[in-house]
Amino acid sequence: MKVKILTLLLTAAMTFSLTACASGGNQDAESSSETTTADSTSADPAAVDPSSAAQSAEESEIIAELGLTADSKEASEYTIEINSALYSLLDFENTEEAEFAVRGLIDAPEVLELTDETGAVIWSQEAYSFLDDYEKAPDTVNPSLWENTKNNHAYGLFEVTDGIYQVRGYDMANLTVIEGETGWIVFDPLMSVECTQAAMQLIEKNLGERPVKAVIISHPHIDHFGGIKGVMTSEEAADSSLSIEEQLASGRIPIIVPEGFTEHAVAENVYAGRAMGRRANYQYGVLLEPGVTGTLAVGIGMGQSTGTVSFITPTYEITSTGETLTIDGIELEFQVTPGTEAPAEMNTWLPQFKALWMAENCTGTLHNLYTLRGAQVRDGAEWAKYITESITRYGAEAEVTFQSHNWPHWGNEVVNEYLADTAAVYKFINDQTLTYINQGYTSDEISNMIELPKELSKNWYTRQYYGTVAHNSKAVYQKYMGWYDANPVNLNPLTPSESAKKWVEYLGDVDEVLRLAKEDYDAGEYQWVAEITNTIVYADPTNTAARLLCADALEQLGYQAESGPWRNAYLTAALELREGNAAASVKQANSNGDIQKEMTASMLFDYMGILLDKQALADYDFVVNFTLSDIGEEYMLRFKNGVILTYEDTLSENPNLSITGPKNALFYFVQGNLKGIGQAMKVEGDQNLLELIVTNMNQFDTTDAAAFNIIEP
Repeated sequence: MKVKILTLLLTAAMTFSLTACASGGNQDAESSSETTTADSTSADPAAVDPSSAAQSAEESEIIAELGLTADSKEASEYTIEINSALYSLLDFENTEEAEFAVRGLIDAPEVLELTDETGAVIWSQEAYSFLDDYEKAPDTVNPSLWENTKNNHAYGLFEVTDGIYQVRGYDMANLTVIEGETGWIVFDPLMSVECTQAAMQLIEKNLGERPVKAVIISHPHIDHFGGIKGVMTSEEAADSSLSIEEQLASGRIPIIVPEGFTEHAVAENVYAGRAMGRRANYQYGVLLEPGVTGTLAVGIGMGQSTGTVSFITPTYEITSTGETLTIDGIELEFQVTPGTEAPAEMNTWLPQFKALWMAENCTGTLHNLYTLRGAQVRDGAEWAKYITESITRYGAEAEVTFQSHNWPHWGNEVVNEYLADTAAVYKFINDQTLTYINQGYTSDEISNMIELPKELSKNWYTRQYYGTVAHNSKAVYQKYMGWYDANPVNLNPLTPSESAKKWVEYLGDVDEVLRLAKEDYDAGEYQWVAEITNTIVYADPTNTAARLLCADALEQLGYQAESGPWRNAYLTAALELREGNAAASVKQANSNGDIQKEMTASMLFDYMGILLDKQALADYDFVVNFTLSDIGEEYMLRFKNGVILTYEDTLSENPNLSITGPKNALFYFVQGNLKGIGQAMKVEGDQNLLELIVTNMNQFDTTDAAAFNIIEP
């Protein structure tokens, strides 16, 4: 029986980090254990309006006294001084990265703004046209980030080398094509179908129409595969049961990926994805407008596209380094690099072109060992090891290295230095953090101490436009030491709100604290001001003066940030302190349901355990057999005191319930759809238990993006 699957399921997961590099990344599908009650909590915009009747006379008085408003501010003298200092710290006369960003341009439309079938804008470079209005960075922008944003604003069709072409700036990632004897080999078909279609149209306009002979996807973050139905259909995919040689000879299109791709593409961010989707609002600046006081580039592109996300199951996995394939006359040698930028990833060497595809292991910026939207930490030492392996295997011959974000680097000496410098940065962060750990320093102490060696920090292609040395050091600390800093006071701390209320109680006169905070703000101590005023907000989210002063401090930190995601996080927090929770207004990418339908039964049972109201079933202990007739799998689930225990490849002899049907009918459990279950599955046994299970799949709404608060309780 065919089951209609609601494609709204896990919509929040389809926004990156979706799991854009990531999700993110990853991203590279994404969920959260926040309740719907928590999701509905948001600040009343009227509560942060100084002119609102909601303000008491006393509160209005302190707001007026401190000169606070809900308006965006200009850069302060301290921010101007900090940003101006970058001009003496970095070599702005070294324009090699800017030259590489535009080298090989074949064609680009004068205006690039892509829309979906409804006319809604899903990707725009036109929104960043203001970049052309300034000769140098405005005071409200870190000059280094400004340069990276200008480079990412270079869009169009580019030649990497004769026979290799990229469309850059049409989405967060690059679409790459290799010219074979009769057709194209496509690398990483972007995040949105509409963006991919536009990129292919630009290629065909300039290079002619050619059939797609293979699609190669470097890793399972959604900005690298979500647009695949812009280059092919599911029906055109090769038969995965065939050998790769038979697939290539079949006339259909193989989809070639690193081992473990599908599992990670589907599962990496499902379980916490709803929360990741909300946090991605902050990381990618989706609530902000592009501009000199708004969002800029995020180091690996201009941000997320918001078109249609698709998925086609890969047909062949690369399992070992050194494996070679010849596709349409082009020889490709693969290097698997698991646990680097993604759990499954691979580089590709093209000896005929002396060209090295580095996937997202080198990107022209410092990447993330930990991504701010949330994800498992990455291993800096392994990342560095695989880059040095690339140098060993291919460095002697490579004349160009190119990747899935930003622009190529040309010349054997340049290529090798680029690879070595990138490896050195990740290895330094890993090793120096471990040095400090063994000297007894905590995570917060290390992140404030660690600095790259001068020679590494001056390279434009390892600057902190995406990841930062500070938060990457925290990833290393987390990997080896976890959350605990060994101080017993921090074993079980109060909640932020409880702690904040006690702080305010001890501090006494809040208005006097705000006066002191305003003095510190005027002295440029923005981090401290943000900390103390946010404490007041957590004690009393209706304190408008604290909200406005906290917003002003965060705004200045945003203006100073070299990292695009840090800038976005600071400015988004300022926006929400001034105007209230804005998550409901965000435009999301649209999943067509392809990825969700690839969830295994085990993943769905795990997800049901996350959705379940565990207290409602705390007194129950019963067994349910599941027979999934279309895939030939059997599972026994024990609902034990609010916990779902899954036993694979077995059935109970005396179940309380027996349920038989197709695997995708399990989505009706996730949706709490009792009627759908009854129509799609055969149910035998205690019907009351079935209703108990289904009606308590209610801990958050899987059809809505999360809207819980971040900068306030």
